[in-house]
Amino acid sequence: MHEQSIVESLLNLVLEKANEAKAEKVTRIYLVVGELSGVEETAVEFYFGFLGQNTIAEKAELFFMNVPAELRCKNCGNVFAFKNRTLNCPVCNEKKVEIISGSELYLDSIEVE
Repeated sequence: MHEQSIVESLLNLVLEKANEAKAEKVTRIYLVVGELSGVEETAVEFYFGFLGQNTIAEKAELFFMNVPAELRCKNCGNVFAFKNRTLNCPVCNEKKVEIISGSELYLDSIEVE
């Protein structure tokens, strides 16, 4: 259910930026969502449909740009994709890793009229 608070913040930001641009309508919203962000796109769409009612963003289309997870092994430095939900480095089998991409969650851009 954390998507509700995320969408509330997103909608506030979108409306603020649209207001700064003196827009009458928000037509598209582009979000960057990392594989490890824990955000469900369908939940975002649901809450946006509900919370965006009676705003200039009410009929805006949501576009999700997904970022795959990449990890770096702290032991050998190998960068690898997060496959099969395992943290083990495919080179040295170490589990000590850092996330280098995939945890993103931000508003990339909006289109307005």
